[in-house]
This record gives sequence, C-alpha cells and structure tokens, in this order.
Amino acid sequence: MALSLAIRRFAIPRVISATSSLTSRAFSSDKPPFSIMANQPNNGVDTISKGSIEVCRIMVPDDANIAGNVHGGTTLKLLEEAGYIIATRHLNKNRSPDAPKNDFIASLARVERTDFLQPLFIGEVAQVHADLSYASKHSLEVKVSVWAENLVTGQRRLANRAALWYVPVKYSGRSADEPRVIGEVPPLNYASEAEEELGKARYEAQKKDRLQRQEHLTNSQHTVSASQSSLIHSVQPSDCGFYGYLYGGVAMKMMDEVAGITAFRHCKTNVVTASIDAIDFHKFVKVGHIINMNGFVTFTSSRSMEIEVILDAQDLMTGTCFRACTAFFTYVSLDANHKPQPVPQIILTTEEEKQKYEEGKKRYEERKKRRLSAH
Repeated sequence: MALSLAIRRFAIPRVISATSSLTSRAFSSDKPPFSIMANQPNNGVDTISKGSIEVCRIMVPDDANIAGNVHGGTTLKLLEEAGYIIATRHLNKNRSPDAPKNDFIASLARVERTDFLQPLFIGEVAQVHADLSYASKHSLEVKVSVWAENLVTGQRRLANRAALWYVPVKYSGRSADEPRVIGEVPPLNYASEAEEELGKARYEAQKKDRLQRQEHLTNSQHTVSASQSSLIHSVQPSDCGFYGYLYGGVAMKMMDEVAGITAFRHCKTNVVTASIDAIDFHKFVKVGHIINMNGFVTFTSSRSMEIEVILDAQDLMTGTCFRACTAFFTYVSLDANHKPQPVPQIILTTEEEKQKYEEGKKRYEERKKRRLSAH
C-alpha cells in the first residue's frame, strides 16, 4: 500500500520548460515540439525564455471516461493553463522600464475554433506546447498544440490545437469586485514582417466577429431563446414518498425555480410569482428517473409575463421518455421599492412562438376576467 501511494503521489510529473525563441512555430509541423532547458547555471537569473513553453502531464483515470478516453474538458483546461502561464509571464517580464509598476494577469478573452484531432488515453503523456504569436495594444494571441505521447512505444501524435486571446488585467490581490483595469501588452519580436501581418489579420478578423456577436446578443436579449432556461435533476429517494414516487411539491418547487430564472433573464430585475394556472400531472415520476425542465416566456403584457415550464422525464433503465407535467406561471417585475413595473415586451422570431403568444394572450384575458369578477 505504501508503494502504491508513493507511485500515485510522485509518478505524475508536471514539467514546465521552454525554448529560447520569441517567435512561434506553425501548427503544420509534422514533428512535435521538444522542450529545451536553458543550459546556463541558475544564479538567480531567469533563464527561461518568455516566448515558448511546454507543460507535460500524464493522463490518469480521473481525467477520462470509463472507456479510457480523456475528457475534452481536461484537454481544454491543460491548454488554457499553458496559455495563461506564457501570457502572464510575457505581460510582467517584458515591460519597458518606463511602464507603470503594475502587476498584470492574463485574462482569457476568446478561444478560436478548437480541433480535437486525435483522442488522448489514460497512461499517455499530454505535451502542451504554447507559443506567443501576436500582440496588439491590449490583447495577446497564444497558439497552443497538444501532443499525445505513448511512453511504451515512444510514438507521438498531434491531438489538439487552438488559438487563445488574452487581455492584461491589473492584479491587486484584493477584492474581486474592484473595476477591471486593462493594461497594455508589451510588443513581440516577429521573425518577419509577413508573420506580423498575418497576426494582425487574425486579430482584425476575431475583433470583427466578436463585435458582431455582441451586437447580436444586444439585439436578441428579449427573444424567447435569450431567456430560455433548463434544469436537469436526478430524482433521489429524498424527493419521493414512501412508494418511490416524486412528490408533487418537489416538482412544483423546481418548476417555479426554472420559471423564476426565465423571468429574471427576460427582465434583469427582481421578479416574483403572481399566479400559477391549473397544473395537470400526466404520469408518475419515480426515484432514479431523470427529469428535464424547460422554461420559456410565452406572453408579455405591460406589467406581467407568462412562463411555460415543461417537465419531461426519462427512465434510464428502459430509455423511455415521457411528458410528466406542464404548467404556466405568471410573474411580475418589481422596482427598487418593490412596486410592479413595466415588463420588456417579448420579441417573437418563429411561427411557433407567435402561436404560443396568441394562446398566452387568451389565457391572460381569462385570468383578468376572473380577477375582476372576484372583486
């Protein structure tokens, strides 16, 4: 047991080394990059290059699924760690003497399309190689490639490659609520003018795409899809009664949570439940079932909104899926004084949304009549 623990503790090396060039290598290389440790004695001087690093780690069972394939998220985490190291190092080690004495950390701003070319497996070594490739005034591009090495056969293959953009954020070590201060990026030395021009073209392309996405998000913030919310839950014994059936109260509580999140996303204000239409429970949900709840804004009046929440269930043993429950919640938006305030009107983009809106409008008129007749 002691030997086993020792192997688990010490046989998973994490090596960070570097090459001696500020220029980046292209992804099209047929051979994996190798790390070269600086050969000068370390007399308190930083002998590690600031332009290229390599991070190595062996893949363990916690990194993979039951079939032994390393999770894509594990690979993404490794390549971002390498990008963070090289970008933060560049921001702080290459400042000009006249630059303000501020400490900066590299904050991930964008990840370009990432290609998973080959799978990684348990027991293989992931060699994550990162290069600085372009620097604008306020952003830094890092190109990262992930190589898989089989320690037994010695074979290596390119598993993943990505381009990441970072911005320098002032680090104070204090409250995370402090306003972010974006600094300037120290310039890079390029191998040629052509390499710099290619980097500038990539920068302009990602900037254009980012601005277009921001414009789309701004214009679509009150659409049905913008506020749609989901919740997936595995039914536990504590959710059920004596015979293993899901309590209706538990289901309604979770459905109201989904409706509340949907309403908040639509209004961006404090919201409260005003009413719930009659709820029909169509089928029993049992312990072990997976329930999936989806909420949509179906109708908005001047001061209220209707949220439809659909609860679907799946029996994992048989694979059977069924509609268990549907409900309509009415929410109102409150101002700082807890008074009802106008609700943003929903933007309809499909024929189905328009049909649901008309149906919701009829339900709204019926609720209004019942409320007036009650008085």
